[in-house]
Amino acid sequence: MTNLLRTARWLILVVKLPADPSRHRVAVWRELRKVGALSLGQGIWAVPQVPVFADGVQRALELTEAAGGQGMTLEANGRSEQDATRLQEMFTAARSADWTEFLADCGKFEDEIAKEIRLAKFTLAELEEEEQSLERLRRWHRDLTARDVFGAPEAAEAGERLKRCAAVCEDYAELVFSALHAGDQDPS
Repeated sequence: MTNLLRTARWLILVVKLPADPSRHRVAVWRELRKVGALSLGQGIWAVPQVPVFADGVQRALELTEAAGGQGMTLEANGRSEQDATRLQEMFTAARSADWTEFLADCGKFEDEIAKEIRLAKFTLAELEEEEQSLERLRRWHRDLTARDVFGAPEAAEAGERLKRCAAVCEDYAELVFSALHAGDQDPS
């Protein structure tokens, strides 16, 4: 682990935008948050220098320039092992928060399907809605996995939870199809 810390390279983004209109600052902030950038202070962001962050960093710089602001990227690593460790810990803590939010949404997904089963709401429209929710969870999981370059501890649990969500959705699909085809049975 120490070797990874000593060799981890970071991109530090320094972004300066006009105060008005605020929509430009919000757009840049959203883009950087979307890619998982770590805020180090007002207008200062950090991401590990790995390809998964390159497009988001470029988009943030383009948004900054289009708004009449100034942006620059600097390459960095911690000056000491403690600095490198602290940056990685801060970045991993942010990913842990992302995973915790993901796990909460998995719980909401499972609760929603349990409610539909309890209410015997076995319609194709409801199944399609739940499948779309599952696909959103899958996309989110892929995005978080790509950004989690140091491996937050919650990542493994999130992978297992997503599998459980998929199984719950599959079970619900079986109930929907059984209910839909129950009227197709020939009584003779």
